[in-house]
Amino acid sequence: MQTIDFSPFYRSTVGFDRLFNRLDTLVGQEAKTYPPYNIERTGDDAYRISIAVAGFGNGDIAIETKENSLVVKGAKPETQGDKTREFLHRGIAERAFELRFQLADYVEVQGATLENGLLHLELKRELPESKKPRTIQINGAAQPTIEDQSVN
Repeated sequence: MQTIDFSPFYRSTVGFDRLFNRLDTLVGQEAKTYPPYNIERTGDDAYRISIAVAGFGNGDIAIETKENSLVVKGAKPETQGDKTREFLHRGIAERAFELRFQLADYVEVQGATLENGLLHLELKRELPESKKPRTIQINGAAQPTIEDQSVN
């Protein structure tokens, strides 16, 4: 497995240590392929994650957010009726899944909808007022002008 050494960046950056720690953890993770999903930008600060969850209902899916992490879990409850089902071909996977997404700072889940076998998660980045750009007033002594000087 290939590893990337981010230590040279620590010398020339301040406050980005969390970013490099995240990159270190992402390098070691294997790519999840089930269920398939899309991530799209729907606006300047709006995003949508669409996950194909065919066969799962509202009660079978749990969505949790904690700090900068989003976890989507799905599991079908075991029922006695499943033992009597005999599949000639099984192409619709109903196995349990867990997807984890790392969210950027100030990105929050606004809502979730389940329609036509797709789970849509709406995300939005909302910067607090203290983090938005602002103009700083420059204060200083007034510079004297020619009109201000009196002639003696």
